[in-house]
Amino acid sequence: MILRDLMRLLGSAKRDGRNLTHDEAYRAFELICSGGQSEIQVGAFLIALRWKGVTVDELTAFARAARSLATIPCRHVEDLVVVSPPHDGFDHVPPLETAAGLVAAGAGVKVLVVSDRCVPPKRGLTASSALEALGLSMTWDPAQAEHWVASAGFAVISASGMLPGLMGLRRVRGEIGVRTPLATIEKLIAPPNAAMVTAAQAGPVLGVAVEVLASLGHSRGIAIQGAEGGVIPHLTRRTRGIELSGSHQVPLSIEPADFGLGGGQEPDLPMFGPPDEGYGTGDNPQLVQACGEITRSVLAGETSPARSATCLGAALMLKAVGRAHTLADGVSQAAESIDSGAARRVLQRLRELA
Repeated sequence: MILRDLMRLLGSAKRDGRNLTHDEAYRAFELICSGGQSEIQVGAFLIALRWKGVTVDELTAFARAARSLATIPCRHVEDLVVVSPPHDGFDHVPPLETAAGLVAAGAGVKVLVVSDRCVPPKRGLTASSALEALGLSMTWDPAQAEHWVASAGFAVISASGMLPGLMGLRRVRGEIGVRTPLATIEKLIAPPNAAMVTAAQAGPVLGVAVEVLASLGHSRGIAIQGAEGGVIPHLTRRTRGIELSGSHQVPLSIEPADFGLGGGQEPDLPMFGPPDEGYGTGDNPQLVQACGEITRSVLAGETSPARSATCLGAALMLKAVGRAHTLADGVSQAAESIDSGAARRVLQRLRELA
């Protein structure tokens, strides 16, 4: 069966199509990543899925296929939390998942951030941008990522490094210009033993995200609708999420004021004018440098909205992996990691490894 045949199953209208079975969806992703299908066929298939609405079973099958094709590090690492923000990045908020991951690692857990750089359609700022401005970089090598996690407690790895077939889809994603199920699947390339903190876009998708995590065999995880669809909670309003703990799914409602945080301002980026046509914020060296300055200020202990948001993000990571019993406990551990210099020491160990 080829991709064109699978696309026919989706139908040209909701009344004459159907959802894919698990085996069909698994095969579809194998075909998409093989490079043997035309860009037109791949683009049409992804748009048809977006239009139909992707099911939990389809997403689970896509993710299982992606994992079977990928080289995934840290499969046997204990106390590991995998952080999966949107890979196409951010336009208006800094990618604080880097700072939050360093802070969580300073509090004693192992953190693997799955990211990438300048992914269409947004081509925004990502964890890679923040590391680049700190004089470091994410790794494309799964073995190196595992070494960094073992030695420093933290690493950022390219999803394309684990699954090179994703690189061949970038032109299709850029031409389509909207998010497709690929944006979800790439966030699920992770070892099945890990706790997960995964980003979910706005809308009624939180339940689906957690159901997919459970179907993939994860016993712990949090799906969160943070700022710009990321993993870092808002500071000016409530952030919704769902926690997976064993067989239980628990709604989360994060109010920054409950933790003495907030202050009426979100972390934001300086304005340097609109990006050039065909480029995104991730291509702007001034914004990349600004990410580094914001991250340094957080790790230095400076009081700011970025510090508050980072503490909330780190608290989610600590709670997801079971190191913190409550978010309040996680925020306290995060603040201690910053103020004691533990988070900065994680960064220093990374510098020594680079």
